[in-house]
Amino acid sequence: MPTSEKPAIERIARVLAGQRLSANAGGEDPSAAHAVDMQWQDYRDDAVAVLKTLREPDGSMAAAGDVAVWSRMIDAAIGGQR
Repeated sequence: MPTSEKPAIERIARVLAGQRLSANAGGEDPSAAHAVDMQWQDYRDDAVAVLKTLREPDGSMAAAGDVAVWSRMIDAAIGGQR
């Protein structure tokens, strides 16, 4: 399975920034890549909140895999952002 070079918090923050900034997703910037690069850190707290929400898998997620492994992976992604 491939892994990302960017931490999960950064990837989620970039998606949230793009969603708010890009005209393709409801924002106003027709080419938001540079704006996302400059502003993604403003969405770190939102990204941490998303990850904290995912700490407890729902029933479908739990049925698909090991809940303890999932919890450790989310905790690792959150790191010191508790």
